[in-house]
Amino acid sequence: MAEEIEGIQQKHRIIGRADELAAALACVRLNRNLLIEGPVGVGKTVLALAVARHLNRPFFRVDGDESYSEQKLVGWFDPPIVLAKGYSQSSFIPGPLTQAMLESGILFINELNRMPESVQNVLLPGLDERLLFVPKYGEIAARDGFTVIATQNPREFVATSHLSEALRDRFELILLEYQSYDEEVEIVRLNVPETLHAHDDLIRTAVTVVRATRETPQIRRGASVRAAISMVELAAQFQGSDAIRRAARIALPTRVDLADDVNKSAYQIIDDIVDAAKKKAS
Repeated sequence: MAEEIEGIQQKHRIIGRADELAAALACVRLNRNLLIEGPVGVGKTVLALAVARHLNRPFFRVDGDESYSEQKLVGWFDPPIVLAKGYSQSSFIPGPLTQAMLESGILFINELNRMPESVQNVLLPGLDERLLFVPKYGEIAARDGFTVIATQNPREFVATSHLSEALRDRFELILLEYQSYDEEVEIVRLNVPETLHAHDDLIRTAVTVVRATRETPQIRRGASVRAAISMVELAAQFQGSDAIRRAARIALPTRVDLADDVNKSAYQIIDDIVDAAKKKAS
């Protein structure tokens, strides 16, 4: 399997994650439903999409939020066609769950734990019995190959809810943590323009700054490697020794959440982090 994993990493530009890729492949090949948990920006969607493409499975994406409805997930009857032909397969517009079941596909649900519980519960029969009953349509049986891959942010993130025990019991779990310093440096280098690859000090400083946002007690939720990519690209547009600070002040405020009862502004905290990173690099 090592050769196969290496091929996926190269084709989909994935740094590291060999163990997680192997686990995901094993689950999907066995038609086991998979829950990938990790903070924003660690590559949950990239991992799921790479596995689906490698296995040549149809891929149906759903982005979970509080307003997502059961009808959107399952499908609905088109009123004009119903008036002309009645309730039938030809008047039914399948949703992503139904499409994935009928086409041996992967239903990818991004941020499952942001969906209303009533919508989450619609998944249970399909996950468990591989069946779905649609009123006025009938029973839909999943074809071989149907799998659900869902992601969720950790429970401490804002606007997320707990998955029920019944729903969690239908999934295998893979945890994605932030990657190592060296891996994050390589991720940044891989995702910035080639003209910036030689700016090793800039790339390393940006990664150091971003990693520091996850460690300071003044920040409740730190930034992901995406912020480091933005910082490098922005800093390259500026002149002078203050370029990295200017870039950080643009890239970081929307990507961090301050802890409660912090007396400093986000900009002051970012400046302190940048100063420490520059001192460490010198």
